[in-house]
Amino acid sequence: MEDKKKYIPLKELEIYQLSRKLSVIAWTIYSRLNFHEKKSWGNQMLESIDSVGANIAEGYSRFHYLEKVQFYFYSRASLAEGKEHWLDLGHERGFVTLEEWEEICSIHYPLQVKLNNTISKTYEAKKGGKNEK
Repeated sequence: MEDKKKYIPLKELEIYQLSRKLSVIAWTIYSRLNFHEKKSWGNQMLESIDSVGANIAEGYSRFHYLEKVQFYFYSRASLAEGKEHWLDLGHERGFVTLEEWEEICSIHYPLQVKLNNTISKTYEAKKGGKNEK
């Protein structure tokens, strides 16, 4: 009899956990901004960072491989927008402390690599004819 792969709940996925850590940091930064800073920078930063996890969740819950991959691509793009544009800019402007910046950097690269691996593994699963989550 064939062994079935065990379903892993979303909250146990490392890529999702890392994305939620980034969201916590982003919310901490956002919470201390004044109205003007939130309106001009914070809202877009927070939206892009929060959409990393949201797109992982949506992709993970899709049945078809290409739909999954599409949302993982969205997640990767949101990660790039959030970290490489908004958070970099926020660090330059003094919204992001050095301690927060270092923590963000320690999460960003591993999350980016894991998203790339998830995309590759999802394509591999499609080639194998198995529709695993």
